[in-house]
Amino acid sequence: MALAFDEYGRPFIILKEQEQKSRLRGLDAQKSNISAGKAVARILRTSLGPKGMDKMLSSPDGDVTISNDGATILEQMDVDNQIAKLMVELSRSQDYEIGDGTTGVVVLAGALLEQAEKLLERGIHPIRVAEGYETASRIAVEHLEHVANKFEFGVTDLEPLIQTCMTTLSSKIVNRCKRSLAEIAVKAVLAVADLERKDVNLDLIKVEGKVGGKLEDTELIYGIVVDKDMSHPQMPKQIEDAQIAILTCPFEPPKPKTKHKVDIDTVEKFQTLRKQEQQYFDDMVQKCKDVGATLVICQWGFDDEANHLLMNRNLPAVRWVGGVELELIAIATGGRIVPRFQELTPEKLGKAGLVREKSFGTTKDRMLYIEHCANSRAVTIFIRGGNKMIIEETKRSIHDALCVARNLIRNNSIVYGGGSAEISCSIAVEAAADKHPGVEQYAIRAFRDALEYIPMALAENSGLQPIETLSAVKSQQIKDNYPHFGIDCNDVGTNDMREQNVFETLIGKQQQILLATQVVKMILKIDDVISPSEY
Repeated sequence: MALAFDEYGRPFIILKEQEQKSRLRGLDAQKSNISAGKAVARILRTSLGPKGMDKMLSSPDGDVTISNDGATILEQMDVDNQIAKLMVELSRSQDYEIGDGTTGVVVLAGALLEQAEKLLERGIHPIRVAEGYETASRIAVEHLEHVANKFEFGVTDLEPLIQTCMTTLSSKIVNRCKRSLAEIAVKAVLAVADLERKDVNLDLIKVEGKVGGKLEDTELIYGIVVDKDMSHPQMPKQIEDAQIAILTCPFEPPKPKTKHKVDIDTVEKFQTLRKQEQQYFDDMVQKCKDVGATLVICQWGFDDEANHLLMNRNLPAVRWVGGVELELIAIATGGRIVPRFQELTPEKLGKAGLVREKSFGTTKDRMLYIEHCANSRAVTIFIRGGNKMIIEETKRSIHDALCVARNLIRNNSIVYGGGSAEISCSIAVEAAADKHPGVEQYAIRAFRDALEYIPMALAENSGLQPIETLSAVKSQQIKDNYPHFGIDCNDVGTNDMREQNVFETLIGKQQQILLATQVVKMILKIDDVISPSEY
């Protein structure tokens, strides 16, 4: 109850209906939180693996996105529940840190929550469940180190990297072109990688797309592609051994900082003003010509008079180029971005072996290719596709492949996919559970069951009998003491993932288990949700 006054000063009483609402506390709150997390995991479960289904997401504006990438699906979903938002953040963390495994981490977290619910119903305290999960996650992460393999690769031997990227792309819409896209991703990463320091700057890889053509027409360009054309249609379309002036100053007369007014009352004054303006343009163009520039790339626009003058003085120009693209052009060509014409010198010019304008189809779409640059450590992946949706999904798939290649350069340890790593970890966790006499062993066994959800989901999504398939593979692993048997999703005829060349990065798999465990522990420790109006 609260006392308030209207605009005339008359008092009135506000009765809050908050008292009539029942608030969930304790076990009921924990069960409600678990249900919210399981609901999000259930959505992504059918998208796991190479035969996983795609989701169609429609935005309020009517834009449609089709994807089976976990991070993209959750990013586009309108989620109100706070616990469900934690699952969205979980997928985003995996995407930022590793770039791959965004669906699997949410499915694993959902499985852990489902197992935790059964333990809570049996009267086990949530703190003991959380501690058991923490112990089991450490056992699983250490076991992954034991079953991991290292492989050597080099500039001449790219096949191991390509095979791993193909595993990532096999679950995407673009899997029919996974070989060519994996090769492009690996070559792009190696072009910008510092192999001595084991460091990769993905900002140097620009991913550009243009509707039209086939997915097979996607290409890697050792240089920069800019979605612009020459400012005048009569300027040359191809420049060899280009000396590029990269400007952030506009081709126009300087403007006073304060308000101003010019009174022109005679023809002579107008002609004087026009000559002065033309002189400004002449000086700007001449400064560019004097330092030896054969191409001008400008962040700002310029009017028709400046454009005409540039064409007459045989100085090709490109206008309205974005700041990020300017930086990439400067890195690739070894040039410097110049903020004022007075600072332009020959040393600040960028160098490129070939600059050409390329047309696409019958739509007169043109793009500028800057190739054979002085510094080839900036590259562009140029994607073609039948529609915008395919191009956007290909960009997301390429991003995952780039991240996997980067992670392998940082740490060249791999585990085998197809659920083999999870099954192997579940066997190790089960063996370790007997060494813990306390209540935690129930939680450790529950963690084992949750790990087996991943291979079961892979089998189910591939049209196989999930329980029967998992039992057969698990018994095969135990019998042969060989941790690389997994689910044969592609119906190749063998369960040996090493033979199928299905790899995943070790750090990606470890991160999945650690992140999922951390989020589940957090959810289990929440026993009350208080809104601001209840303080």
